[in-house]
Amino acid sequence: MKISYLQIAVLSLLLISCGNDNSNENSRSGFSGFSGRQATSVETSEVEIDAIADQVRSFGNVKAQNVISVLPQVSNRITEIYVDLGDTVRQGEALAKIYDATFRDQLSQAKSQLQQSQIALRRDSSEYIRQQSLMERDLTSESALDIAQAAYQSSRAQFESARSALTQAQEDFNNTVVRSPVNGVVTSRALEVGDLATNGTELFQVASTNGYESRIYLPVQDWRAVKIGQEVSLRVSNESGVSAKGVVSRKSPQLDATTGLGEVVITLTSRGNSIYPGVLVENIINITTKDRAMVVPRSALVEQVETVINPETNTIDLERSYSVFVSRGDTVAERRELELGIEQGDRIEVLSGLLPSDKIIVTGQSGLDDGARIQVASGERFQTPQQRQLGNQEQNSASGERQNPLDNMSEAERAEAREKMQDMSREERMAYLRDLRQQQADSTSNEQ
Repeated sequence: MKISYLQIAVLSLLLISCGNDNSNENSRSGFSGFSGRQATSVETSEVEIDAIADQVRSFGNVKAQNVISVLPQVSNRITEIYVDLGDTVRQGEALAKIYDATFRDQLSQAKSQLQQSQIALRRDSSEYIRQQSLMERDLTSESALDIAQAAYQSSRAQFESARSALTQAQEDFNNTVVRSPVNGVVTSRALEVGDLATNGTELFQVASTNGYESRIYLPVQDWRAVKIGQEVSLRVSNESGVSAKGVVSRKSPQLDATTGLGEVVITLTSRGNSIYPGVLVENIINITTKDRAMVVPRSALVEQVETVINPETNTIDLERSYSVFVSRGDTVAERRELELGIEQGDRIEVLSGLLPSDKIIVTGQSGLDDGARIQVASGERFQTPQQRQLGNQEQNSASGERQNPLDNMSEAERAEAREKMQDMSREERMAYLRDLRQQQADSTSNEQ
């Protein structure tokens, strides 16, 4: 097939025209450079070298190490209650009084029966001794001696029975006063004056003040990692700092068959004012601590999820991998596959894939590809319009572009305004100053 020079010329003109159109289109659309792609604004951060700990976290309630249920030993109506919830009591201190008239009568009757049995025992004992003496001189019969011996033994048994009855009656009478078995704090009271107290019914709960503990229940992997003697930090749920310190003191040797969880007991070694029985705390156990590790924020990670079919089980498994984008020369984004280590909150240790000198992209990385063009911007590029407006207003106020309305006030008015602004947030203070400025402007206009 032969091609004429005319056809070649026409084809060349068409190619030049298409090239010009593409160039113009790229120019109009804002694309520049050899790649033909617009640079993405990102924010970068240096790799942090810091301590990080592998932690086990679980919530549990603080309670006294020993909580004793106080049960009445006799049954009758309660006539007096001497303590209330939260009262500190000593061992042996009276907590309540049970109606004791019946038990006092039983005690008196037991004392009388003991006296009678003592008299009968002395009489029968003397008679038995006399019969023995007569028998030695052949002045009595064996049957008389046997009768005297039987009477003596019966009187002795009655005396022992009467003495036991007196001991029980005395115990019952003493138990009409309910006493604390330990030093502690009253944490529960079940009955009121006039209620019937019965054997086996809890009347009080007294928490021993000897120490406090927290019990947590962990899944098998965390339960296996926890060892006796490890230090624990405890934090009340509405506080940011550590509220108490403790140590793992006991660990269940087996998992619960129903829940599959293992119990761990933490004994508190020191505590703040916010720790008291019943408070909910987060128990933080440090399993492993690394003093110098490469740490990146979790938000900087890019997660890739792949589905893999397992031919043996014919199931679909998910394989996850993580990477970050590194700024190369502040112009190109480079993807780095990572091997991760310890996770602590929103911080993650990087075992491999990064260098301490790298700058990772922490904002704007979600839509990047490896080798994408980037433009490193400051944090202001990622602020909301409201935040930028507020920042500009503060900058204007600081630079004197707007007059401070407090300058036009008396000393007393300025002191009153400053006192009002002490508990205000930054936005509230700016709004308050704008209102003052507007009020002063309106006042000036009215005077004119």
